[in-house]
Amino acid sequence: MADVAASQVETQDEGGDLLLWILVWSELATFGVLFCAFLTVSLFQPAEFALGKLQLSPRIAGFNTVVLVASSWTAALAVQAGAARRLQQIYLAATASLGLGFVAVKLVEYGQEISKAADPAFGSFFELYFLITGFHLAHVVFLALVLILLACRPRQSDVVMATTIWHVVDLIWLVMFPLLYLG
Repeated sequence: MADVAASQVETQDEGGDLLLWILVWSELATFGVLFCAFLTVSLFQPAEFALGKLQLSPRIAGFNTVVLVASSWTAALAVQAGAARRLQQIYLAATASLGLGFVAVKLVEYGQEISKAADPAFGSFFELYFLITGFHLAHVVFLALVLILLACRPRQSDVVMATTIWHVVDLIWLVMFPLLYLG
């Protein structure tokens, strides 16, 4: 009987792992396509993209990078806390709070940039910039809400899945930051 129960748990874990990796790779592929589109268009509009990048604030984006790295740290601590439920809840709430802080800073940044979006001097730069960063921002908002829900009733398997996706979204930002803001 114990073997059957262990077998069912292994099957459930494997299914969860498969779903998690499908989700991870689909996120990476989607953002990979967006990054390739950005790079391709930048080859056809180099002056416009160079001018567009000058309109961005690498300092604000750099600060937001630190916020997301800190959120990845608290997400890892939430997984590590495991059975210490109260501690896990605190780390999940901290991760969500940092994520929402990222959103607030990004919205302030958008406020400074939105007026430039329709200017033809920037070519397609701002359309792609808002598409890529907006899609990323939607992921951060959604996952922060998921983490808040998990903080109320954490289950280790759900915490592992949500924080893994959180790390992927953070990793995507770490690629996005130099692509959009530097050089």
